[in-house]
Amino acid sequence: MRAQFVLSEIGVGLRRNLTMTFAVIVSVALSLGLFGASLLMRDQVSTMKGYWYDKVNVSIFFCNKNDADSGANCAKGAATTQQKNDIRAELDRLPIVEKVQYESSDQAYKHYKEQFGDTPVAGLVTPDQLPESFRVKLKDPTKFAVIKSAFSERPGVQEVQDQRDTVEPLFNLLNGMNIAALCVMGLMLVVALLLIVNTVRVSAFSRRRETGIMRLVGASSFYIQMPFILEAAIAGLIGAAFACVLIVGGKFILVNNWLAEKIQVINFIGWDSVVAVLPLVLLIGLLMPALAAFFALRKYLKV
Repeated sequence: MRAQFVLSEIGVGLRRNLTMTFAVIVSVALSLGLFGASLLMRDQVSTMKGYWYDKVNVSIFFCNKNDADSGANCAKGAATTQQKNDIRAELDRLPIVEKVQYESSDQAYKHYKEQFGDTPVAGLVTPDQLPESFRVKLKDPTKFAVIKSAFSERPGVQEVQDQRDTVEPLFNLLNGMNIAALCVMGLMLVVALLLIVNTVRVSAFSRRRETGIMRLVGASSFYIQMPFILEAAIAGLIGAAFACVLIVGGKFILVNNWLAEKIQVINFIGWDSVVAVLPLVLLIGLLMPALAAFFALRKYLKV
């Protein structure tokens, strides 16, 4: 009988406050949808960093005959064969170096033409203007500073360049978008909590006569609060379920069937990452409204 009574009270409460319950569901769905999307975006950025950092190299550019006035390292003109050989030997001895590949001026010009094609910019550069270089593959790309400090001041070296600088702005942009999504999620979460508290208080006020009678007959605080807490938990769980639908739909439609086809150079996260996030979204959707209702009732019902 007690369980049946609690269930009937839950049904009454949801029907009486249908509009506010719907608002709670929508707010929870949007906030938890953004929360799940932020977690997945963080995983995506980590995956992309691992992929691209594994592809990029450290480039050691040598002085050529056009660089005599570009710095102290190039004051004596183009790098000599002995200087190149000495640097190559030192690179081969470093334990952090995985592979060293030499690129001549002609090879650099060929890659330049492949990149810029027949654009007007491509006609402004000649092979002798592009420096020779060593493309250094590191076992740990974060050890770039070791290579830079060892070779940037060497005679014959024009510049030591970390190609991660090319992709770093993209990662900074994605991290900024992730932070913005988290801020919006936090705002939506506050709105959802305020709605939950107000909904619970309105429900408790509309049933103040029933709760008064329950106090007089000796009902426990837990028994009085349980219908209101379960109402909030059910609304939150429904909102979390909608958030899961939004996350799965975004992965299937936006990522798999659009971005993956348009941007094939990016290795997007798989369904395993999505599946790992969904239980957390459901758990937060269940516990957050229940706890908010519990603390609101303690103050409002004075039990």
